[in-house]
Amino acid sequence: MASGVEELLDMLFEMVDEAKNVPFSGDKCAVERDRALDLIDDIRAQFPMELAEAKRLLDMRTEYIASAKREADLIRQQAEDKAKQMLAENEIYAQARQRSAEMMQQAEERSRELKRSANEYCEDALRRTEEAVAEAYKEIQGSRVRFRAAAGAPGPVTSTVSRLVFDAEAEDN
Repeated sequence: MASGVEELLDMLFEMVDEAKNVPFSGDKCAVERDRALDLIDDIRAQFPMELAEAKRLLDMRTEYIASAKREADLIRQQAEDKAKQMLAENEIYAQARQRSAEMMQQAEERSRELKRSANEYCEDALRRTEEAVAEAYKEIQGSRVRFRAAAGAPGPVTSTVSRLVFDAEAEDN
């Protein structure tokens, strides 16, 4: 006995193909009824098993496709999440770079302002020192004039302090 539906169908086909023509009829033939019915019964008996196997294979195929689709969706979702994360990190990096640039600009502006303020302060301090030295110099000149006048020395003194020491020694002689 044959094992598969296809084999049984092939046997039935051969039986019909090899059957002898009925006299005076071109498209009719005579087949062994019992043998043909036995083949058809065997085919009917095999159909439930073949159909069950086909259904099982279709179910496996459907489950495989569903599993592949779930896996593809998971991979796609992970890729989207990673892309969003990378984009967020890129945005954070860009914001940090922008904030850094702003801070550098503010620091440079503050540095220029501090330099300008320091220069103004130094300029003012030097001006006040110069004025104080000039005032002290005038007082020294005035004191020398008074000293000479008190010592009886002639004329105004217009030389530097070293000359004052020289003049003072000359005065003592």
